[in-house]
Amino acid sequence: MKPRHKNVPEQALLAAVAAGHDPNNCTVVSDVLARIGDKWTVLVVMLLQNGPRRFNELKRMIGGISQRMLTLTLRGLERDGLVTRTVYPTVPPRVDYALTDLGRSLGEPVRHLGAWANANAATIMEARRIFDTDIQHLDG
Repeated sequence: MKPRHKNVPEQALLAAVAAGHDPNNCTVVSDVLARIGDKWTVLVVMLLQNGPRRFNELKRMIGGISQRMLTLTLRGLERDGLVTRTVYPTVPPRVDYALTDLGRSLGEPVRHLGAWANANAATIMEARRIFDTDIQHLDG
């Protein structure tokens, strides 16, 4: 996702700055939220909360994720300092993934978000059903 509103009117920009808002912060926040808001990232962080796991263990536990997507997700998390990758000199090599302190600090917000999703799933599904029904009437 990229910001669509790049040409912010000068008056609005000045008002935001006067209120203590740094417009450059939006880009940073958007970038971080893109990483932690990804569905695979959330699942990986939740699975690593109880300790290190191996790649194939994570792949088995996350239904529907491809090897490539898990690799990209873990690499992104490692790049962002949320996960560490430890290679053990065994044959075959053993690789463990674990949360860093920063990654563990993400666990609580992720748990809250998951609890919110569980508590509101039925309401959301009903809203979708109503919306889809209304759209069909408009299209038909």
